[in-house]
Amino acid sequence: MKLQTGGLGGLAFPASKHIRHAERQLVPLRLPSVRPQSAAQRRPGVLQTLAVASPGDVPKETGVRVASLTRPSLWSSGALSQLLLRRFGMAASSLAASLLLLAQSPAIAEQTIVRFPASPNPGIFAAQKTLVEAWTIIEDAYVDGRFGGNDWEGELSNALVSAYTADSSETAYRQIGTMLEKLGDPFTRIVPPSEYADFRVSSDGEVQGVGLLIAADPNSGKLVVLAPIQGGPADRAGMRPGDEVLSIDGTTTEGWDGDRAAKSLRGTSGSSVTVRFARRSEQVPGVAGRPEIPPRLEFKQVKLQREKLELSPVYSTAMEHDGHKLGYIRLVNFSQHAANDMEKAVTQLERGGAEGFILDLRNNPGGLVRAGLDIARLWLDGNAAIFNVQGREDNGHMAIMQRVILDAGNAVSERPLAVLVNGGSASASEILAGALHDNGRAMLIGDKTFGKGKIQSVFELEDGSALFVTVAKYRTPNMMDIDKVGIQPDTACTMGDPGHQAAAGVPVDRKTASSVLSQLQEDTCVLTAETLLESQLIHS
Repeated sequence: MKLQTGGLGGLAFPASKHIRHAERQLVPLRLPSVRPQSAAQRRPGVLQTLAVASPGDVPKETGVRVASLTRPSLWSSGALSQLLLRRFGMAASSLAASLLLLAQSPAIAEQTIVRFPASPNPGIFAAQKTLVEAWTIIEDAYVDGRFGGNDWEGELSNALVSAYTADSSETAYRQIGTMLEKLGDPFTRIVPPSEYADFRVSSDGEVQGVGLLIAADPNSGKLVVLAPIQGGPADRAGMRPGDEVLSIDGTTTEGWDGDRAAKSLRGTSGSSVTVRFARRSEQVPGVAGRPEIPPRLEFKQVKLQREKLELSPVYSTAMEHDGHKLGYIRLVNFSQHAANDMEKAVTQLERGGAEGFILDLRNNPGGLVRAGLDIARLWLDGNAAIFNVQGREDNGHMAIMQRVILDAGNAVSERPLAVLVNGGSASASEILAGALHDNGRAMLIGDKTFGKGKIQSVFELEDGSALFVTVAKYRTPNMMDIDKVGIQPDTACTMGDPGHQAAAGVPVDRKTASSVLSQLQEDTCVLTAETLLESQLIHS
């Protein structure tokens, strides 16, 4: 990843023509600086880790093997970039993930040592390693250098002892979560490999599967197809919305939810999966005086070959209101493809005659902050401020608040804009909504937002799990602190989500799209937005 910075020790963002900084004094946020020992240096059965204590005399061995690691406190930019790429891979799923400390040279090395009993149980020992890996990242990257007032080294010792005496690897692994809970920050957490895989799907916007949106019917409990992704394997095989999935690779789906089915359908591109499903025919009206004929069930089985699919987080449609044509855009998350997909939707709708836009961020939990910045550029002209960010200094104290603004440029559309929000609009959704509102670009309609004024980085761990770490706090352009408070909309309105298909952001067939449009036309918040936009158009 190319970086542009404001100098040594500076705040670095992913290279983008849209982003620059107003101040020259930049926030030095740190990412973990851990130098692995070579295989020749490692001792069998000894965990390679570190603590933050100053070097000193090492107590004599008392049956407990000592683990040690040399950690440089300062890195050259090249060495650190290579380390992050090698050790953490996709280390960042947010703006803060690209906050990189470019260090002065020469590097200063310090050696610190932690002592603990390494379990002979492979599973418990693996949990111990993950525990220390998580502790190290928190120690280096967590936004609060006081760690919630806790003795962070002491918490490591307590967790290691609890893990060592655990009766199973599962119990030992839970000590990681117990340690993290001491921070009092629900957003700093460890995520197991399976859950992290789901997160990668939503943030990457890509999945290897058969292209089915599936959910359990809330009334019958049956697993039904909401929509196939157009052009995907399931769509090409003829699967339709409403089909009941009976089995996957011979295993009954009775009692399954949509998540379990999705995991079974995903897999390596090129591999195959067999799906058996039932399709109910249209019910035939009965003859007067006789009971109606029940719907006919048609059973089918298809063998689908998995392939790489792109999942669009954007659903858009044109709507008419009192003679005015408006564009409705629903964004379900801030994935890598979000900005490009939204730009296409805005351009297409405006070419079709859209005079104004409704941007629906309801129940959007956020995602990549970088995607939020790129989407803000679609709607904002000039050097617009997006938010103010505050990280941690090297000494553990909070850094100065820094204003993040866009480079000079032009918005894709100048049309009037209304943004729908609710209590499920969080994180990057609040950053975008706050930026559009505080810059006078859009009015907010709906319920108060979630109130998440923190930014997390995502660190991949060696066991395939991931550590979500709060690395910065932010405020809106007008310096409003929304954490645990939320953003109050300009106009109050309460209404549930649009239909499943719109919420999922997947391409749908014409019949389903017509159903979604019908639901939107009955959505009181959408109607409120249409009325307010119409008023703007009349007086413009």
